[in-house]
Amino acid sequence: MKTKNILTVFIVITIFSSCMMGPNFQKVEIESPDSYRFADSKTDTTLNLKWWDLFHDKALVSLIDSALVNNKDAQIAASRIEESRIYLGYTKADMYPSLSYNGSTGYGNQLSGITGKTSASFSATANMSWEIDFWGKYRRATEAAKAEMFASDYALKFIQISLINEVSGTYYILLDYKRRLQIAERTLESRKESTRIINERFEKGVVAEIDLNQAQIQEAVAAASIPAYERSIAYAENALRVLTGENPKEITIGAAIQNQKSETVIPVGLPSQLLARRPDVLAAEQQVVAQNARIGVAQAMRFPSISLTAMAGMASFDLSAFNASDDLIGSVGAVLFGPIFNFGKNKRRVEIEAEKTKQMKLNYEKTVLIAFRETEDALINLSTLGRELETVEQQLAAAINAASLSKLRYDGGVTSYLEVLESERSLFQIELYHSELMQRKLSAYTNLYKVLGGGWINNN
Repeated sequence: MKTKNILTVFIVITIFSSCMMGPNFQKVEIESPDSYRFADSKTDTTLNLKWWDLFHDKALVSLIDSALVNNKDAQIAASRIEESRIYLGYTKADMYPSLSYNGSTGYGNQLSGITGKTSASFSATANMSWEIDFWGKYRRATEAAKAEMFASDYALKFIQISLINEVSGTYYILLDYKRRLQIAERTLESRKESTRIINERFEKGVVAEIDLNQAQIQEAVAAASIPAYERSIAYAENALRVLTGENPKEITIGAAIQNQKSETVIPVGLPSQLLARRPDVLAAEQQVVAQNARIGVAQAMRFPSISLTAMAGMASFDLSAFNASDDLIGSVGAVLFGPIFNFGKNKRRVEIEAEKTKQMKLNYEKTVLIAFRETEDALINLSTLGRELETVEQQLAAAINAASLSKLRYDGGVTSYLEVLESERSLFQIELYHSELMQRKLSAYTNLYKVLGGGWINNN
């Protein structure tokens, strides 16, 4: 009969424990465009690779590898994952019975209302308590903790691909400034020579003083740009060292910016596939899952809680007889606790969690919209930069030829020095802009991989 009763109790507990309060998570429906406006026809989505290896720059790869290990933001994100895993275990423990022990000893002259006689007492007990999760409060809390853990993992992945993009972009900026410094130094040497020649002609009375003044001005312009680029190089190097978790110092570069290789076509996939690939979108979705589960926790708190308790141990007035069977004590019991009336506080708690869930859903939808916008922006940026760079390369070739012809015309007395100055000034500006465009195009490739959610790092 006792076995039957115990079995009945466990069946009832199992039935009630299989129920959970609160809504189950429903995936947020998102309307995705059929295709990207500025994408090519390729739809391959194999992006889980070390895409920065495609640019064949060992110095850049070394910086990225160092940043992934030593960057402080990445280390903080990794620690948050570990924290969320620990918290999951902490929350999950509430679903199971808790065991504790208690031991005591005392000595006095009062026992059972009798005074004047001293006596000692000894006791040792083991205690068990278990709140039966009838309404799924602890299971919903565990569900929320698990979703938070997944969100932390995706947050780390997003930080990693953002870090890769930032290191790459800063590295290309460094190459750009180094290239500009070379252009400025070469231009300065050329203008020094031009100033020397014109000064000799001026002293012989061949040219007017204004020609000499114009040459001196252009020499000074080139000279002034050199410290500016040296400063920018130092800033870029310092930024890269901080990204890699190091103190500021010089950076060893690989190929010059004009020799850097870039992919001509990047398969972007479909917009609907972006939602399953971008870690910030996936993290936002897990935040919805977690907050949705907290509605169930709040609803379960409106219903009674049932706790089972048990105690077993020994108590004695004589330490030497502490092991005697007559000294065994024990008890079992149950506690029922629940709210009756609290002016709607528990109801408002549920409503608060429901509103927070609505906010998380809106945040997810916002994250998706930002992901689509960033991808479209990255695609049009890469496409237009490529065409712009081609045009500027044609402009650069023409400017080089024009500067050469202007010098020949001036030396032959066909034109004034103003034509030479204008040609050299145009060439200088076009060379600098050409370097900037190469940097922007390389950075656009890395940014496209970032917004597509590619290049995840395996943390296992």
